[in-house]
Amino acid sequence: MLKFVKHHMETIAGIEIFPLISLIIFFLFFVGLFIYIARADKKQINEISRIPLDSNADNHELS
Repeated sequence: MLKFVKHHMETIAGIEIFPLISLIIFFLFFVGLFIYIARADKKQINEISRIPLDSNADNHELS
């Protein structure tokens, strides 16, 4: 099965560029995510990180 897929892919002209494009998109996404996190407001990050704990406390009060 893999030989069939590999042979089929090799017959497509210009297919060798797609892994490079995928790598670039992957790399740019995580670099962008890192920049967003590094520049984010620390107060907002702390508030968001407490949401799961706060919502659990609210659910116990309702029960």
